Amino acid sequence: MAEELKRGDELIRLENVKKYFQANKALREENRIYIKAVDGVSLSLRYGETFGLVGESGCGKSTLGQTILRLEDPTDGAIYYRGTDIAKLSSNEMRPYRREMQIIFQDPYSSLDPKMTVGAIIAEPLIVHKMGDAKERERRVAELLKLVGLRPEHAKRYPHEFSGGQRQRIGIARALAVNPKFVICDEAVSALDVSIQAQVLNLLRRLQKELGLTYLFIAHGLAVVKYISDRVGVMYLGKIVEVADSDEIYARPLHPYTQALIKAIPEPNPDISQADDLLTGDVPSPIDPPSGCRFHTRCPFATERCSQEEPELRDVGNGHLCACHLMDKEA
Repeated sequence: MAEELKRGDELIRLENVKKYFQANKALREENRIYIKAVDGVSLSLRYGETFGLVGESGCGKSTLGQTILRLEDPTDGAIYYRGTDIAKLSSNEMRPYRREMQIIFQDPYSSLDPKMTVGAIIAEPLIVHKMGDAKERERRVAELLKLVGLRPEHAKRYPHEFSGGQRQRIGIARALAVNPKFVICDEAVSALDVSIQAQVLNLLRRLQKELGLTYLFIAHGLAVVKYISDRVGVMYLGKIVEVADSDEIYARPLHPYTQALIKAIPEPNPDISQADDLLTGDVPSPIDPPSGCRFHTRCPFATERCSQEEPELRDVGNGHLCACHLMDKEA
């Protein structure tokens, strides 16, 4: 991991990554039932970018993020970090990589130990990775608190003494403690008020510029994702269905699911009715997903081919990837 990275270099590459959870207690393989949370995702993330990952609740976004970090072990596939497949590394072999990959969780209250002071919470990763002595860790905690817009004296307080936005800043400070290169923001602002969301998003953008961070920004609010992301990936029922630059995907969404998500963004105009633009039907079960294209049961453009043949995620021009049979007609 000694080679220096430049902005735009490939940092992470996923190849056919799968994560299944057993849904019953059967001992025999033929009797087991699996929840296919992530089912064959191939994707690349570039150093220095913010990659937004969007989709409805339950589509597998957070599971994919946790699998990349090896908080969940992948069922199958390869996860290349700086050219090394970390998918099958042991806990000891993963240790140096964990310093470079961190996560900011959704709930800034439940992700912080209420029995620990803020200083102890932020210093914990430094202790785990044996970085510095007690005085150096104390200096590092004060430095991190200033970096995220808090004061050094806040280190002696407890999480319940802070607002939601301040607690999320503490979570960000903890994630940055060991100088990571890659940070997953897992619904990092969804639990905050709108005004506080903007403050945290601006903080994340500033930290990215100052520290050269790469973000995987997981969210279901497309307006938030558009604001912060360089590229956007759309996920549906364990699959990536579209990937493009942020401006491109909002200006020219190609997959019917992406089109429906963008049309569902509320317009600040009471005269515009969007009732007919929203997605209809329920998301199918990840235990028994539909054959062919997984979106065909809710797609207004579905054909017989869509129910029989799974579309391939392919480049339709300028790095815009889409998994839809409709692209064959346009080509």
